[in-house]
Amino acid sequence: MIPSDKIGIVFGSLTPPEQLRAGAALAERLGLGELWFSEDCFFTGGLSGLTQLLAATREIPAGLGLASIATRHPAVLAMEFAGLARTYPGRVRAGIGLGNRGWLEQMGLLPRRPLTALDETTDILRELLSGATVDRKTDTQTLSDIRLSFPPDTPPELWIGAVNERGLRLAGEKADGVLLSVLAGTAYLRWVRALLPRHAKVTAFVLTAIDEDERIARDAVRDAVAMFLQAESASALVGKSPYAKEIRTAVAELAPSEQLTVPDAWIDEFAVAGTPDQVRARLGGLLDAGANSLGLWLFPPDRLETQLVRLASEVLDTGQSAVSTRPEVGTPVPAVTTMRSNPST
Repeated sequence: MIPSDKIGIVFGSLTPPEQLRAGAALAERLGLGELWFSEDCFFTGGLSGLTQLLAATREIPAGLGLASIATRHPAVLAMEFAGLARTYPGRVRAGIGLGNRGWLEQMGLLPRRPLTALDETTDILRELLSGATVDRKTDTQTLSDIRLSFPPDTPPELWIGAVNERGLRLAGEKADGVLLSVLAGTAYLRWVRALLPRHAKVTAFVLTAIDEDERIARDAVRDAVAMFLQAESASALVGKSPYAKEIRTAVAELAPSEQLTVPDAWIDEFAVAGTPDQVRARLGGLLDAGANSLGLWLFPPDRLETQLVRLASEVLDTGQSAVSTRPEVGTPVPAVTTMRSNPST
């Protein structure tokens, strides 16, 4: 049986912001181990979303996965994380990363040297959150005699989201935890583990659907898998899979407005979708491959409450139940194909 404290829930792009509190509270009642808020442009702001998750719960840790170091000055980001860490001590995971290049280019914010910017911002955040005064000019920022007026007694854990080798090595060296994007299959996880120090904590985000009919479960995540494979076809997420060559060939042959056709074998490699027994086995495989915990992005998004209850009762057997007379958490949302890739380096 999979320990429930190793399984978390990812909220974000496809959850309307007014429904975050109900979903987070239900996840905690059901005995899940952690919560994450995924900031995808231009849906719901990461810090407001993370605040709602923390405010709706009592004990469960919650993290931001992740804030782009290019869209917020490190002094402002430190100030925000400090406020959350003081209000919810011991529960905040401050996740940072470069962010999606396409979004950064849309805003004119792509750093000249992305990994240098991430490295420097990580150091600045640690210093500010520890109460130090920072006075330096970096490759991308200027900080003149800046010190937080209300640093937290205990700084929050600092997590870094990364995808490719150089970003992962930086995360393993500098971060308290490493966040992996959706599409992290078992082969990729084993490769990541070989790059990182043995003590490094790794959380992988996972596209997940549960149904008695595995065809229905696969279809629930198929569009999301297609979208992410198109976005990440050049990255190690795809490159370390056994399907790398055929995926990259298929993506290269797509017309500009065409969506990638995703066979079942690709879904089984890059997502966790199937019957409760199949989902349990595949989650176990990802944990065995090197993840310390998994953040599940549940599909279909308009049946979040149903999927949460099924996960707890049929996959994890937490012994918790949640009978609700409220409407289903989750309402119709924009098609998943309107989204772009998760931010990461």
